[in-house]
Amino acid sequence: MRSTLIFRWHPRFHIGVEYNPRVGEVHPLVTFIPVTETVNRPAVVLGVSSDRIGTPEGTSLYATLSKDLQHWTGLPIAPYGGVVYGTYEKRFRAIGGLNIRIREDLSSLVQFDGVKVHPGLTYTFNDTHALTFLMIRGRNPGFTYTFSF
Repeated sequence: MRSTLIFRWHPRFHIGVEYNPRVGEVHPLVTFIPVTETVNRPAVVLGVSSDRIGTPEGTSLYATLSKDLQHWTGLPIAPYGGVVYGTYEKRFRAIGGLNIRIREDLSSLVQFDGVKVHPGLTYTFNDTHALTFLMIRGRNPGFTYTFSF
């Protein structure tokens, strides 16, 4: 189970730490949104996090585009795509995923980290806590707990 602590310094800038007790690793988390999403424009998101799921160590630097498509499709979906540089393998990878809003407090995110697919289900409560059940590589269960303030 990974734990994360995130400080929302600004709606477009978040900083935090991620702790993975399985390997005893602590990583910085940074998210910056230089371009926000509009009805016709995707958001641009830049960030730093731990390297992809399954690596024993490393940091990822990423850039993604994301767009909520409900306005255009009527479906509660938001895909994203981008590129990441992972320090573990010292290479760039294409990444992507799809967020599906099931209810206001429940969503599913299918992530492709450039190597494997990891489906997940997240329950958010009190607007500050989130518990995610994740199927790592589509077959190994895991959990994350996130507290944001």
